[in-house]
Amino acid sequence: MGKVVLVTGVARQLGGRFVRRIQHDPEVDRVIAVDAVLPEHHLGGADFIQTDIRQPTIARVLAESGADTVVHMDVTGTPLGSGSRATVKETNVIGTMQLLGACQKSPNVKRLVIKSSTNVYGSAPKDPAVFTETTPPKSLPSGGFAKDTVEVEGYVRGFARRRPDVAVCVLRFANILGPTADTPLASYFSLPVLPTVLGYDPRLQFVHEDDVIEVLRIASHEPARGTLNSGTFNVAGDGVLLLSQCSRRLGRPTVPLLLPAVTWAGSLVRTLGMTDFSPEQIRLLTHGRVVDTVQMRDTLGFRPQYTTAETFADFVRAQDPGLLPPRAVAAAVDRIAALPALSGGRTPTKTPTQSAN
Repeated sequence: MGKVVLVTGVARQLGGRFVRRIQHDPEVDRVIAVDAVLPEHHLGGADFIQTDIRQPTIARVLAESGADTVVHMDVTGTPLGSGSRATVKETNVIGTMQLLGACQKSPNVKRLVIKSSTNVYGSAPKDPAVFTETTPPKSLPSGGFAKDTVEVEGYVRGFARRRPDVAVCVLRFANILGPTADTPLASYFSLPVLPTVLGYDPRLQFVHEDDVIEVLRIASHEPARGTLNSGTFNVAGDGVLLLSQCSRRLGRPTVPLLLPAVTWAGSLVRTLGMTDFSPEQIRLLTHGRVVDTVQMRDTLGFRPQYTTAETFADFVRAQDPGLLPPRAVAAAVDRIAALPALSGGRTPTKTPTQSAN
């Protein structure tokens, strides 16, 4: 008999993609797809069970399915459909508690994979340049999805102590982007004009949705020789991008505002339903966040297909054209940088190669 994998959060595009992908693994015999909402996309040959993980019924589903591997993807920062932030928080925290309680009672469960986030580190002015998995945050998140992930990981650590026989893998994903990404940052970059915090140009990291699917697949299987897929791992593409670089590549102008004005603008766009411009996202767009991925490569044995820059480029290709063509923006920036006042009073001279061109 092959593995029986139970996946939560399958009504979202990312969860649906993972369900379709994991079915093709030769080691997997059956996939149980769980969500409180009927998915609008197909799930291949998976068995869909409509149930709310906030309810005790998830224990019966887990017991009756005989699942030996649980992939918990229903930890998210955005509501689904007409859901509210309160519903998201309940699913993240209460739903995780119920699911872990069900896993604790099940003798069949041998592997648990949690989709978490680098939001657990927060974003603060005195943050280290790079976070490792063991770096404590300078300031714990006070609310929103970031606080949810901190609570979720706390419950997971408690479960791991009570069930040391279960291999537990926590994947802390950087900001997920891609052609179909449905994340707060993707919504922010879809705005026609990007509000930014005056005086700040944060460093950002991204992970491609294709790489998310692949690392979840790796974590749900027995480790390959020389690797270990239990523990906590940062997952991000190589390199970083500045927010200013992102805006130029999108062709979207920025509007630098004082921090109180950005907070007000965030409240306005949330009220209008344009995007979830939460306080934690404002902190990210102020101070940024960069994580170390050595453990992802050396211990988990995963190497992302996309760098941070390549991930953003793939996201940009799927977007509507911005107000300003990216090439025109880049050319304008180059011309401004070449002005005598910005080059020490000297007019840059062309190299022989440039003259030939």
